[in-house]
Amino acid sequence: MAHEIESMAYTHATPWHGLGNPLTPKQPLETWLAQAGMNWRIEETEALYSVSGGQGLHLKHYPDAKVLFRSDTHAPLSVVSHRYKVVQPAEVLEFYRDLVSAGGFELETAGVLKQGKKLWALARTGQDTLLKGGDRVAAYLLLATSCDGTLATTAQFTSVRVVCNNTLQLAVGDTTGAIKVPHSTTFDPVAVKRALGLGLSAWDRFMDSIKVLSERKVHKFEAMNFLVDVLGDPAVPLNEQPNQKALQSVQGLYEGSGLGSELSSASGTAWGLVNAVTEYVDHHRRARSQDSRLDSAWFGQGAAIKARALAAAMKLAA
Repeated sequence: MAHEIESMAYTHATPWHGLGNPLTPKQPLETWLAQAGMNWRIEETEALYSVSGGQGLHLKHYPDAKVLFRSDTHAPLSVVSHRYKVVQPAEVLEFYRDLVSAGGFELETAGVLKQGKKLWALARTGQDTLLKGGDRVAAYLLLATSCDGTLATTAQFTSVRVVCNNTLQLAVGDTTGAIKVPHSTTFDPVAVKRALGLGLSAWDRFMDSIKVLSERKVHKFEAMNFLVDVLGDPAVPLNEQPNQKALQSVQGLYEGSGLGSELSSASGTAWGLVNAVTEYVDHHRRARSQDSRLDSAWFGQGAAIKARALAAAMKLAA
């Protein structure tokens, strides 16, 4: 099966999906651009359609749309309105230049999904927290965009649990730690970084919250109710749940088979429940391929499941 990840580069450990070109740390952005397969531009041209008539085939111009395509392969990417504002692959990496040079950030992964329709870069911020039992959680900043309308240009803070590489989007109450710029608006990296300053304080609140989750012991019936709320249908009896396989898988991860599930921060706690769900989504949930798993875990249904798990756990601990 062809990979949805067109290309990717990474530093340090091999990513959990096992894909990409390894780089030594502290590489310049120009090297990242080449090795991540992002050294091309999104070009645009008028949309045409063909009409057959008495004189043969005729091409007509469609004035309300334009076609986006890759400058290197000329492969089509999408058909969008003329109002659609493109964010170039180089702009995704350029966003991090000053953060890396002066802000203590370090790029760890960058790449292209779905033949260029989605682009992303992920950098470690230098912030982390150590929960009891040696459970380290690090803060990352993800910048992602699309050229097919499926994703606004999004800068979001993401936590990574080091022991298992589980990823979880920052969320505290009404604060998501994410800035979304619709493609009807020109992407302004300076304004986005200014707005993300609020996200840094949200990271501190997020850390306080997961410490509370790591202290909140969970009874067996609470754990099962949590799993049904997140993965099943609370209106249906337990023995009739439509997603039995997923429920059993996550229950097993929570009860000891999950990476880091034996740590005191996770064993029998609300934090352990969250990580059972995130490990299931990131590593075990059925997917067509590892790259489609990545797409789902960061941007799609998997990300939504993880957000529900965090919200349910915080409600449990309230």
